[in-house]
Amino acid sequence: MLKNFLNEVISIVVGKPSDSIVRLLEGDKYVNEFIIAKKLDLTINQTRNILYKISDYGLVSSIRKKDKKKGWYTYFWKIEVLKSLEFLKELTIKNITQLRNQIKSRETKGFYVCERCNIEFNEENAMLHDFTCNECGEVFTVKDNEKVIREFKKNEDKLVNKLKLIEEEITTEKARLDKIKMKELKKIEAEKLKQREEKRRIQKEAREKLKKESSKKKPSEKKSSKKKSSTPSKPKKNIKKPSKVKDKKKSKKK
Repeated sequence: MLKNFLNEVISIVVGKPSDSIVRLLEGDKYVNEFIIAKKLDLTINQTRNILYKISDYGLVSSIRKKDKKKGWYTYFWKIEVLKSLEFLKELTIKNITQLRNQIKSRETKGFYVCERCNIEFNEENAMLHDFTCNECGEVFTVKDNEKVIREFKKNEDKLVNKLKLIEEEITTEKARLDKIKMKELKKIEAEKLKQREEKRRIQKEAREKLKKESSKKKPSEKKSSKKKSSTPSKPKKNIKKPSKVKDKKKSKKK
């Protein structure tokens, strides 16, 4: 069902058979535009014109890579499934709205037809033509609106069912993209964790290396460093105290 919807979208936009284009672009990988041109049996310019036209609606995406030898850029393309389904959903809703407006108009207004020319007129235009066909002069007959309304309602039911299927495909595609996104996020987180662990390992090795270098210092180096750091001691002055005996003798003589 998904492939049928994608084919319908591309056919609406490009107006050409779309089976080959969808088959080439519906995967998750981007496809080289030269391979696309070869598979479609078209020139590269014709292929690019088709892809650019689809790209104008946002239904395909591309990346470019530079050829290291030749120096030019090559584009790689893939179809945007979710955007294509949403595009088809909007178009289907628009068609349902138009059909419901037509049903309402048939239920409230009269219509006339020239059976010979098979030309239909609403009541206002029929009055302007005096209920007579300008082409053949045949008098208009009243159109059986009930039959037309039944046909319109059948088409409305088909479009409503189609809309439900499109919405189911959109839900499935969103779930698939969310799953891919979660995988990518987990991959990024794992890479960040790996980088943090590598950083810790390098820091640990640096600390261990520094510790080993400090422990390998020679004792003489340690002593010399201590001597250099110690401040020289000041010499002590010998101060003689006067003896008490001499002082007593001097006092007796007096």
